[in-house]
Amino acid sequence: MNTKLENDLYQLDFILDKAKEQSIAYLKNISNRSTSKGVKVEIANQLVENGLGTLDALQYFNEKFEEIIVSASGPRYWGYVVGGSTPASIVGDWLTTIYDQCPFVIEGHSDTSAQIELETIHLLLDLFNLPNDFMGGFVSGATVSNFTSLAVARQWLGKQYDKDFAKDGISETIKIFAATPHSSVVKSLAMLGIGSNNFTRIKVAEGNRESIDMEDLEQHIQQLNGQPFILIASGGTVNTVDFDDFKAIAALKKKYNFWWHIDAAFGAFAACSDEHKHLVDGWEFADSITIDCHKWLNVPYDSAVFFVKEKYKYLQVDTFQNSNAPYLGNPLENFNYTNLLPENSRRLRALPVWFSLMAYGKKGYKDIVSNSIAMANHFGEFIENSNDFTLLAPVRLNTVCFTLQNQADNATSVFLKKLNDTGKVFMTPTVYNGSKGIRASFVNWRTALEDLELVKKLMIELIEH
Repeated sequence: MNTKLENDLYQLDFILDKAKEQSIAYLKNISNRSTSKGVKVEIANQLVENGLGTLDALQYFNEKFEEIIVSASGPRYWGYVVGGSTPASIVGDWLTTIYDQCPFVIEGHSDTSAQIELETIHLLLDLFNLPNDFMGGFVSGATVSNFTSLAVARQWLGKQYDKDFAKDGISETIKIFAATPHSSVVKSLAMLGIGSNNFTRIKVAEGNRESIDMEDLEQHIQQLNGQPFILIASGGTVNTVDFDDFKAIAALKKKYNFWWHIDAAFGAFAACSDEHKHLVDGWEFADSITIDCHKWLNVPYDSAVFFVKEKYKYLQVDTFQNSNAPYLGNPLENFNYTNLLPENSRRLRALPVWFSLMAYGKKGYKDIVSNSIAMANHFGEFIENSNDFTLLAPVRLNTVCFTLQNQADNATSVFLKKLNDTGKVFMTPTVYNGSKGIRASFVNWRTALEDLELVKKLMIELIEH
């Protein structure tokens, strides 16, 4: 055995204790750690010959990188839509690494990790009040979840023409409708060979909305004269968390032949709020749904799920089967995750989710979601009542989209840079209806009123100076 490996194995208890101490120190101090750093390090381009051993590697990491790692999982990181990691999900993630399992099934024999994943999918369906006629699987994020769902949708569309797009390539024109698709959806269209430009953008509804104008959608459908198509709906848009009218779309599915995909990466969690669950009414009739776990579920990166109606399992197998790998079993006879999603090899992403769901239950996630919405409303009221800022759109769920009232000389961008440079809070820029804006997204389970008060005071000070 290599000497460095042998030494590490001998003192593994001590090594893990050191990692545990450092981890606890980070988590206890996460509220005080900077939310942004402009420091760059010199990138090494040569590997050490004999290795440092784990303890020396840890010391080297601390000297070079540790102090400039930002608190992206902290209570005042409001950029993008970034959650934190609940204590239970950290336990699950550590054990995922320790057990080092790849969920799959061979010749009908299901290993425990695959059973854990199946159980976790059912727990998530229950959390979101979705029926058990959906199948699911874990992937790295919303991008791959959208990719997986739309790959099955592409295969479904091929079957409408008695074609196998997965085997033979796309031979028919694919019609896709969307109003405000997320960039990951557009990226998925590119990766699927459909083309990032090859979708028809439907009008948005009137009244400062980002949702589909249902009248315009049906007019486009009627022009197809019965041709099948794919509809990509939004379950929470990026800028304003707007939702398409799922009940109206469900009614259209009774009249027209199309695949309905919902990108609900974080908006799905409206289902956990008594006051907002109406936003997802009707989504149970969709053919596929994307949901991110490392956002509002507050589990570590990377983790997302896709849900596809179980009746389309054969389409998933057509799309992702390992037909030339006999050592993995017959893809048409046995359930096997390697035949149902893009990745053959992947970690047991379900375990952190399972731990967090079991630890906190429906009530715990209802509280997390309700708190995030309350924080967004509180911050939105501050913006609305300010003489210096203005809302670009109503606060519909957990994201506040706003700008400076004084738009002269690129004022919004300058202000945001100054705000982020304080290291006390992090928000992201955006453009909404032609105006430069700022997005503050609330999904972290730690965020509290004291964080909002700190940021509000900071914003007022920066404006005044």
